[in-house]
Amino acid sequence: MGRAIEFMMADRQNNLWSAYFDEGVYSDPISAAGLVRWDSDGDQTWSYSSPQGVEYIDTVYTFNVAENVAWAIYYPTFPLLEVHADGHFHLRKNTVEPRGMAVRGSEALMLGYGSRLRYCEMTDREATVVGEAEVTMPDGTPLKRYARPVGRGGSLYLRGDTSVRQWYVLAM
Repeated sequence: MGRAIEFMMADRQNNLWSAYFDEGVYSDPISAAGLVRWDSDGDQTWSYSSPQGVEYIDTVYTFNVAENVAWAIYYPTFPLLEVHADGHFHLRKNTVEPRGMAVRGSEALMLGYGSRLRYCEMTDREATVVGEAEVTMPDGTPLKRYARPVGRGGSLYLRGDTSVRQWYVLAM
């Protein structure tokens, strides 16, 4: 399934999506596309190829899988990539470099490298920040540290740094 897997998630159609970081992209032919979809038998069924004039994937920073759609934001230019299970994909301009995101319809929540949460609305061409907030813990204290967020459709799952068993959910 390649080298240097940054994310691996399944969708509801039993497809497995693997997203890679630079060490795999530059050293392994399977990982070179940056984002690959596999069927339930483990056969590769799709891989990303950037359109002419668009930067290739160096490292997938943020990944989210919903029903039959995968969402990725990748280095170096951080576009928002939407890929459907049939292979059709759409790129949007994006100015946020998030660690995690939740997506529902034409809306997205993007969590930055601190506790900054950005609410975005998506058009055909771009994801535009229309609101910002600080994420706090349930007791009101600021969110300080957390493990890598996991995006699943309209939910963003956060695990604090004090317990591997305690998860928090930001839901749209």
